[in-house]
Amino acid sequence: LTVTQISIVAAYLAIDDRVIAKQRELSRSKSRFLLFQALCSSRGKRKHFHYRPPFHTVSATDLLEASCSSSSSPLPVSSLLIAISELVRRNGALNLDVVRLTCGMAGRQLEAYSMYKRMPSRDHEDMTEVEDNEALLQGNLEVENTNPSWKRSLPYVLVATIPSLLFGYHLGVVNEPLESISLDLGFDGNALAEGLVVSISLAGSLLGSLFSGSIVDSIGRRKAFQLAALPMILGPAVSASTKTLAGMLIGRFLVGIGMGLGPTVASLYVAEISPAFVRGTYGSFIQIATCVGFLASLFVGLPVKDIKGWWRTCFLVSTIPAGILALAIQLCVESPHWLFKQGRTIEAEAEFEKLLGVAHVQSAIQELYKVDRGDDTDAVKLSELLSGRHFRVVFIGSSLFAFQQLSGINTVFNFSSTVFKSAGVPSELANVFVGIANLLGSLIAMVLMDKQGRRSLLIWSFFGLAVSMGLQGFAANSYLAGTFASYLSVGAMLMCVLTFSLGAGPVPGLLLPEIFPSRIRAKAVAICMSVGWVINFFVGLMFLWLLQRLGRQLLYTCFAAFCLMAVAFVRRNVMETKGKSLQEIEIALLSPEF
Repeated sequence: LTVTQISIVAAYLAIDDRVIAKQRELSRSKSRFLLFQALCSSRGKRKHFHYRPPFHTVSATDLLEASCSSSSSPLPVSSLLIAISELVRRNGALNLDVVRLTCGMAGRQLEAYSMYKRMPSRDHEDMTEVEDNEALLQGNLEVENTNPSWKRSLPYVLVATIPSLLFGYHLGVVNEPLESISLDLGFDGNALAEGLVVSISLAGSLLGSLFSGSIVDSIGRRKAFQLAALPMILGPAVSASTKTLAGMLIGRFLVGIGMGLGPTVASLYVAEISPAFVRGTYGSFIQIATCVGFLASLFVGLPVKDIKGWWRTCFLVSTIPAGILALAIQLCVESPHWLFKQGRTIEAEAEFEKLLGVAHVQSAIQELYKVDRGDDTDAVKLSELLSGRHFRVVFIGSSLFAFQQLSGINTVFNFSSTVFKSAGVPSELANVFVGIANLLGSLIAMVLMDKQGRRSLLIWSFFGLAVSMGLQGFAANSYLAGTFASYLSVGAMLMCVLTFSLGAGPVPGLLLPEIFPSRIRAKAVAICMSVGWVINFFVGLMFLWLLQRLGRQLLYTCFAAFCLMAVAFVRRNVMETKGKSLQEIEIALLSPEF
């Protein structure tokens, strides 16, 4: 019995058990026939076979008997069946000890070939024979070289963007109703209490983000989504029903936990289930959902001044998409990358089939094996991320989120009403204009993400932010006329929002799951996003204090300087990931040239 014959039979059984069982009978018959053709070819019978659809005669036993009958020392079919069954039970990877013991080959040195495992050595004496038959088998199976259909994964991506929709909604839900909330709950005029209502969700977001990595690695992506939906249901319910400031703060804190956990899981999930050629486009959906949620909160809050207690309805509305998320995610696929890391290869293949189609399952699994080094995900320690071999990529990811916040974008969002009011524009319209500019930029980024690439969008986005922040500082010049300065400031602010949403907004959340190795992906993304939340908190806390001491002109000039530093950082340290699989990116990052 030759190595090649064992390999083909094992490959047949692996495919029959894990892939073909999910296809139509026609596909089952054709694959069975092609493998039988490869087996006969490996025995020296180089005949040309023509496939005819009604081919149902080749079975597993036929293949086994054909293999054994060609051996110089035939083995009983029952013994070979026991060996192959044990191999298939181990996810189709040939186990040499089982082959030697069961088939009586203890004295022979075999290097078996598997469809799903890489060869441990490329200079083995039987390599030529194995590679010839591998090429034959691959040629006969005619695996598609085209991209998989983007329609398969789209529904799952849309469900995964619901946390980002809720994130944007809760960012803006208290903007208009804050005055009514303070009057009804008895803290009107208390600036500290009003600030806490707005910003306490940031503390919850930091907490949720810090623990998100461990959560998604331990329970999986789908259950993590459901866990994120829970505080987004309880928090608004508490805020809507409370009659005290303490109840409002508790509700906002709970919402913040979901805001920190949900977007982290969404970034990981979308990156892991999206085909490489549309991963950038699908990643942009997260930013678009955030913009849509923010605009929705503004429109829902419009009647707050006319209808008493409407602010309670504003909070309750958000429980609807949160409930939809908790139910709909149960119908979605689990991340095959997470399943593979858990050793659940068969389930990972089934999920890949749903996402990519049968023709792309084998290549997707092979890509995962290329970077599988048997590492234990639970063994990842904080010290390894902050000072070990993964420090550089973690530093790049953290720096991107740091520059995102140091660009001053949140000061633009938080104080846009004041700037627009100086130009005679009502605050309600100001928020709408900002939301529309943000949404427009996100839509443009969605179109360009997989054409221009992530790196290019980041560079031009930060450069545009530097120019717009410079214009903001120039508008603060005391020598300019009041009306001209106001309009220039408004134009620069809208330009700032637009350029931010083109790259600096959506790209870091997409790029992080791409550049991190699968072993550390969840925990590293959690750390980087936590860095972003911390800097966001301190920028918001220190902005008014710095504005009073430095002045508007110098402060906006500092923001512009940070944006230019970001341009230089991206040019030097960030690689382009457009069109590459996550495994190709990981291999590239491990190369000495990077």
